[in-house]
Amino acid sequence: MSVQGKRILLGVSGGIACYKVVQVARDLTKLGADVHVVMTQAARQFVGPLTFETLTRHKVLTDVMELDERSDIVHVELGKSVDLIVVAPATCNIIGRIAHGLAEDPITVTMLASPAPVLIVPAMDHHMWANPATQANVETLRGRSMRILEPVHGELASGAVGWGRMQEPEAIVAAVCEMLEPGPLAGKRIIVTAGGTQEPIDPVRYIGNHSSGKMGIAVAREAARRGAQVTLLYGAISVRLPEGVDAVHTPTAEDMARAVHKHATKADALVMAAAVADYRAAAIAPHKIKKGQALRVDLKPTVDILDSIKDLPLVKVGFAAETRELVEAAREKLQRKRLDLIVGNDVAAEGSGFGSDTNQVVLIDARSAEQLPLMPKSEVAARILDRVGELLAR
Repeated sequence: MSVQGKRILLGVSGGIACYKVVQVARDLTKLGADVHVVMTQAARQFVGPLTFETLTRHKVLTDVMELDERSDIVHVELGKSVDLIVVAPATCNIIGRIAHGLAEDPITVTMLASPAPVLIVPAMDHHMWANPATQANVETLRGRSMRILEPVHGELASGAVGWGRMQEPEAIVAAVCEMLEPGPLAGKRIIVTAGGTQEPIDPVRYIGNHSSGKMGIAVAREAARRGAQVTLLYGAISVRLPEGVDAVHTPTAEDMARAVHKHATKADALVMAAAVADYRAAAIAPHKIKKGQALRVDLKPTVDILDSIKDLPLVKVGFAAETRELVEAAREKLQRKRLDLIVGNDVAAEGSGFGSDTNQVVLIDARSAEQLPLMPKSEVAARILDRVGELLAR
């Protein structure tokens, strides 16, 4: 397993879900990890340090002033030496402390002394999780490239049912393994575009489409999970941005084209999943056009982003959203724009249109057309990136 010989810091803060973290410590230790536990005072009211010491064979750090046998400060030495920090359960209190850079307990002082990547596993009441202050703190942590293993919907300690229940130990262990094992796309730089562009007519109106961005976001998330350095260029989207990517808002076709050109010369692959508007207003009205007056909008084509970079030496993946003659139209686009792969989907088919959580696509290259069954967009993203990985390996 990927955790064999890895040094993991497990930060346990004060929530009822502490009892689940005992299983996490046990499972990681059995997989060969060197697990070191630090606990807040509140956590010790739920689970005693002796439990973790018995499982990990290491003394639990509970005092920020503790010294080791060489008179070194324990939290500093731990912070410098670990490969990964896991905070579970992460209460709203500890999340707020981490977000604001406070050093008030063994977890936060050790984290501030460490350059290691971080996995945050929240657990709290549903009202506390939904509170804007908590959500703002979580977004701050995401902005610092910390991974958030979001809580799930279920029964909570208060007796209520809602979002806030900590994920199960096996999910936490799987996330740890994933973070410590170099992915198949490690070292590769991939650009992903997502969402629809919005081409303004006046300051309040625009030409757009029904794209939700779900497919492109799924590709970006999967590419990051596989270890790639991902630049996500996104227009209008209806889903949350993924963790671990460099996200750049590109609301119009021109904005997106500029960003693609900026990053493409240093990229290994481009997955153009965005629904870029084909036309824009020839002239944008400087003020809102009043309702009731006759409206005529002269249109002109937007920049064809894929066509504009067809000579660049990187793997290029396009999308073809069609309502008829799918394979023929997609294959023509593949050849005309010199793509390595094109993903064709019939947006009129049930379960395969804009905004759906599923997709049914055909993966087409110069030699073949592979029809995939209807499946979640996350699985479609995985199949696309399998092909990208093969193309990069060539």
